[in-house]
Amino acid sequence: MNSLMDAVYNWLTIRIVHDARPDDTAARDTVHLFEKNLEDHGVDRYSYEKKDGWYTVVYTKDGNDDQFRFREEMVEVMLKQVLSHPERYEQFPSE
Repeated sequence: MNSLMDAVYNWLTIRIVHDARPDDTAARDTVHLFEKNLEDHGVDRYSYEKKDGWYTVVYTKDGNDDQFRFREEMVEVMLKQVLSHPERYEQFPSE
């Protein structure tokens, strides 16, 4: 099992891809998979904000609020890859 920080980071990286490409069904499905992983860690609320080169994820786990911060460059690696090579990440429509 991965750590909570890994689970939050994985969710955030694919969440921003999905936010940039809302019709990308693979990104949507992966977001749902990682949201399930957050639930498995006991996280029941979470959101993110980008400010001054940082992403901050605020979450609630077992009734306690906490947060993780990640550098923008770290989080946006996948998004930049997808946007730089869209031919490798074709969007398939929903059935």
